[in-house]
Amino acid sequence: MAKATKKQALGRGLSALLKDPENDIKSVEDKNADKVVGNIIELELESIDVNPFQPRTSFNDETLRELATSIKEIGVIQPITVRKLDFNNYQLVSGERRYRASKLVGLKTIPAYIRIANDQESLTMALVENIQRQDLDPIEIALSYQRLIDEISLTQEQLSDRVGKKRSTIANYLRLLKLDPIVQTGMRDGFISMGHGRALINIEDQQQQLDIYESIIGKSLSVRDTENLVRSINNKTETPNVKKGTASNQLPHHISKGVKEFSDYFGAKIDVKISNKGSGKLIIPFSSEEDFKRLKKLINSEE
Repeated sequence: MAKATKKQALGRGLSALLKDPENDIKSVEDKNADKVVGNIIELELESIDVNPFQPRTSFNDETLRELATSIKEIGVIQPITVRKLDFNNYQLVSGERRYRASKLVGLKTIPAYIRIANDQESLTMALVENIQRQDLDPIEIALSYQRLIDEISLTQEQLSDRVGKKRSTIANYLRLLKLDPIVQTGMRDGFISMGHGRALINIEDQQQQLDIYESIIGKSLSVRDTENLVRSINNKTETPNVKKGTASNQLPHHISKGVKEFSDYFGAKIDVKISNKGSGKLIIPFSSEEDFKRLKKLINSEE
């Protein structure tokens, strides 16, 4: 307890240092930067702006009030992280729930780590920190992955290293963004699971997706039930993809396994055609110009 009190007192002393214009810190090379950057400092809430790069777009009011009650009783246990914008002006990088809850109970200051970061670094930190949370819905995670790929120009391999997830896991999340927006909303609201969503991806017709989605909710279908339903629909509609009537489930094991890996990587259902001599071709479908560009980017990233 004594250590915590000493650190908080130090934070208050450093916050006073930050209010001195002569000691304004703009980079890690500036005077006193080593005393401030990376340390816990008490900052005034009114000096902190919310993060326009915040990946999270919705905050549960009930859990926010619960957090506010906790903060009122015992204070902010985990400091927020901010980046310095200007003199006595900061921007949230992570910890918006703690920031909002502290304002709800009328706190004037909040413990914070100060970072020196540009827009791209701030976005990266906010997205990666957000992805590591345990209470995100699958669509929030997928959108965060997509933003890292689009706005920071990361390949899936680089993203895998950055967030510590397998590339196939990232690809599976990204595929969810191909679902009809209504289905995505249902997943965000907890009506269906990611397993349901992964099964529905294999239905290309969006109206069929919605019909199955309604069946999942109306009949309380499990993921396994949904997979079986999707499989039965595809078996009725798909054309044989092997010459001379050979069934697709009779493909050589190395090919069927490889096709699944291709599908996971490209985030699309890959079709295969093979001749009796063993030669064949892969067909990679795309649904729009944007989807085509996404596939092209994936292919180019391997060069």
